[in-house]
Amino acid sequence: MMFPFVLLLLLATAPSAYSQAAAKAAQSETVARLSRIAPRMKALSDQGQIAGTVTLFAHKGQIVHFEAAGWQDAVTRKPMTKDSIFQIMSMTKPMVATAIMLLAEEGKLALTDPVEKHLPEYRGQMVVAERHPDGSRRVKKPTRPITVRDLLTHTSGLISNPPEGLAGLYQKLDRSLADAVLVFSQTPLEFEPGTQWSYSNPGIATLGRIIEVTSDQPFEKFMADRLWTPLGMKDTFIFPPDDRKARIAAVHAGSPDGKLVHAGGGILGGDALQYRPGAKYSAPEFGAYSTAVDLLAFYEMTRNNGVHQGKRLLAKAAIDTMTALHTGDLRSGHMTGTGFGLAWEVVKENMGTLNFLSVGTYGHGGAFGTHGWVDRARQAVGVYLVQGGPGVTEGKYAFMRMANAALNE
Repeated sequence: MMFPFVLLLLLATAPSAYSQAAAKAAQSETVARLSRIAPRMKALSDQGQIAGTVTLFAHKGQIVHFEAAGWQDAVTRKPMTKDSIFQIMSMTKPMVATAIMLLAEEGKLALTDPVEKHLPEYRGQMVVAERHPDGSRRVKKPTRPITVRDLLTHTSGLISNPPEGLAGLYQKLDRSLADAVLVFSQTPLEFEPGTQWSYSNPGIATLGRIIEVTSDQPFEKFMADRLWTPLGMKDTFIFPPDDRKARIAAVHAGSPDGKLVHAGGGILGGDALQYRPGAKYSAPEFGAYSTAVDLLAFYEMTRNNGVHQGKRLLAKAAIDTMTALHTGDLRSGHMTGTGFGLAWEVVKENMGTLNFLSVGTYGHGGAFGTHGWVDRARQAVGVYLVQGGPGVTEGKYAFMRMANAALNE
């Protein structure tokens, strides 16, 4: 008489036991797959392709991989550590966009505002109408003035880098942001606003100046007070304080004999081991230093719809607006299959998923090979930190694939 009851009990408990066993097996497989990342990064370091890396991967808000490999300085053989500090270069740009959204939420600016509303020096800006074989150009008045949104999407037509009159700015950092943006404003646009995509560093610098004017604060102070400090990003800054310098990674380049050497003073920010002495230029387009943990806090805030540790920093609507595709069918982005949101590169089609990213994933890289991304569909965040060398791109995509492939839900 007990048999039917026992059978029913077994049938009721079996699926639960099976589910637990399957979950445990899946977790074990994920751990095993993630354990392959650090040896792969070390191999690239041993081969002289990169000096070293810090790699971090989080899933559903939990860090599932966090490792340092190789050297913080390959010349002096100083080991890389998890708290090494990196020049994240253009990974600064989405932080600038976030600051713009904070000001938009406060009603201090609109994304549709003409730039000249906040920066009068942009009034009367011209656009190139014709280019002649002798190098001369004919300019005309653009069909409309550039907007804040144009700057955020790199569709303003502003030049890609500083003009000749500011030669050496990105190495010497010897002019104020206000002075540099004044020069940018007097340079003709390369094309009619909104008609093309062209990555513009001066465009992001201009956003930094708008932040200064609308907040009545220096750019770097606003970023620290309104973004980095609230997120607990204690090792993120523009001008290096003395007590952080020992943790700043050297920037490397390949040499003819196949060895890594220090990159020297011709790179963005100047000689990395001089730590920007006497710098005035805050470089919103590339100026920030940061760590993997600090970047995770920033990315997780966006993944959590603007909330950090239970406190709202930004509206969900602002996050959604920033990370949506804004460039449509314009040829845009650095990676295959991507377009641009508001200073975020966004995966828009299957060609962008070849490193196992979901459509809609957003992120940004930096000049020395760094990269970070947020895959909201898979609830994953990745941070890849490196400082130059011929193998930085190989390492980036290897890390992306290895980390993303470890998630088998």
